[in-house]
Amino acid sequence: MAVYLPTLKQLQYLVALHEAGHFGRAAEASHVTQSTLSAGLRELETLIGVTLVERTRRVVRFTPLGERIVAKARRVLREADELGDIARSAGRPLTGELRMSVIPTIAPFLLPRVLPALRSAYPDLKLFLREEPSGQACEGLNHGRTDCVLLALPWACGDVEAEILFGDRLLVAFPRDQALPGHGPVMAEDIDETRLLLLEDGHCLKDHALALCTQPELRGHAAMLGTSLHTIVQMVENGLGGTMLPQMAIDAGILEGTQIVARPVEADRAYRRVALIWRRASPRERDFRLLADLLRSQAPAN
Repeated sequence: MAVYLPTLKQLQYLVALHEAGHFGRAAEASHVTQSTLSAGLRELETLIGVTLVERTRRVVRFTPLGERIVAKARRVLREADELGDIARSAGRPLTGELRMSVIPTIAPFLLPRVLPALRSAYPDLKLFLREEPSGQACEGLNHGRTDCVLLALPWACGDVEAEILFGDRLLVAFPRDQALPGHGPVMAEDIDETRLLLLEDGHCLKDHALALCTQPELRGHAAMLGTSLHTIVQMVENGLGGTMLPQMAIDAGILEGTQIVARPVEADRAYRRVALIWRRASPRERDFRLLADLLRSQAPAN
């Protein structure tokens, strides 16, 4: 008796719809028409004999079984991707496609110096970059949407391997007329958490900044949340409070043209560790370690 199995394309459509929550956006992400995606999903439902998605005019809702099959589909697609990874790992290093997520507090400050060196050393590598917060980046890695992530530790990201690239010092920054007394390092206990302007949840820098402070009961009382370091700097420049900035952002000129003073913090956790991470047991481990070596060679001198 013939056995008909779902195709990878059908599983890709299903996962795309789950991530987008909208047929049009899922079709766009899959580079097909909406009718093609809808037909593929109907064929999948007919094939397995169950309804996976409840369709209404306004809402796309997955059934409980649909949610379970999406989770399994992600694992199947990730395993299929790794078949290609196995073949690539047997050939020349760092060739073909590589999908890497980079967090926003690293991407604009490190990538401009890294990408030219990467193109020069590995011209046959086709790198696809995605900038997203740590939480989303780790979710994408675990779901197989990306192959590796450039982020800052500590940050819980599941069952991953990591190559530490370098340390990046954290500094406290205030408007010149609101800066703390003195000129040397600032003691952690002298930082008023209630006046800190921080990034939104999901950005590891927010957790790193709060970990410096010695009053954990104030962790939820940050004065205001920003969507990017550049937005936060503008808030500080306008006297709304202070913030914590990584050294790499300051070295890249984020404070140029402002009246903001940045000073190091005297604390055990006054730095973050920039790292490249990937799924444990990935067949492309050799590629990732080579990539880590190149990234490390381009590390800013703190």
